Amino acid sequence: VQLQASGGGLVQPGGSLRLSCVASGYTSDYYAIGWFRQAPGKEREGVSCISNSDGTTYYADSVKGRFTISRDNAKNTVYLQMNNLKPDDTAVYYCATAPIETFRWFPPDAMDYWGEGTLVTVSS
Repeated sequence: VQLQASGGGLVQPGGSLRLSCVASGYTSDYYAIGWFRQAPGKEREGVSCISNSDGTTYYADSVKGRFTISRDNAKNTVYLQMNNLKPDDTAVYYCATAPIETFRWFPPDAMDYWGEGTLVTVSS
């Protein structure tokens, strides 16, 4: 499985960005695809994930109500729509995949595959 993330950039506080993660190779219905982020000097933390089978979504408390994860199965792509961005959202964002029963708890050491990161900077 290969994951390719894109869509990062510089945005002002209160602004929006949409990240994309294109998956190639075999993907199982038992798996989820989602996002982690890592800010400078901080540990990698889970953001959101979506189940391959039924589209069930999970979010970290810090992004609930502001971020929305979705998928386009025809394009093998998962999106992360980020609204009302805050400076604390500044980080490198990584997409990853793991079984949904694992991913929903956001353990960074238990992901099966990672994509390269895309930098999101929220600053005025």
